Amino acid sequence: MNGSKEKQCSSCGVDFGCGDTAEGSRCWCNDFPPLFVPTTAIDCLCPICFKKSCSEKIDEYVATLDPETVLQNKAALLPKSNNLIEGIDYYLENGNYVFKAFFHLKRGSCCGNGCRHCPYDFKNYKSTK
Repeated sequence: MNGSKEKQCSSCGVDFGCGDTAEGSRCWCNDFPPLFVPTTAIDCLCPICFKKSCSEKIDEYVATLDPETVLQNKAALLPKSNNLIEGIDYYLENGNYVFKAFFHLKRGSCCGNGCRHCPYDFKNYKSTK
């Protein structure tokens, strides 16, 4: 435990708390996927900028996948978690959760429900059943 520090976001300049707390709580950034750490920042980012940067990195990664490589994606190897992050795993549309491709990639395979952002090429999934 390194203790929480007040930092200034290297992107937007806002002050924020960074690090584990003395009470034993882990830093908020530990809730984010470890594979997609932003690399353009000089120092820590605030929660808003960090989420935006992670989301952009994930979208870039998802764009590199195709039906042949999607089953070997790195996201499927992440430890399973029930913690969903708005903007990373899903977005809200008319009060409904819409799961993004990253959420489906972490699953590791197509669920067969024809999800809007299915990266597993649902049309091909259906034809093999």
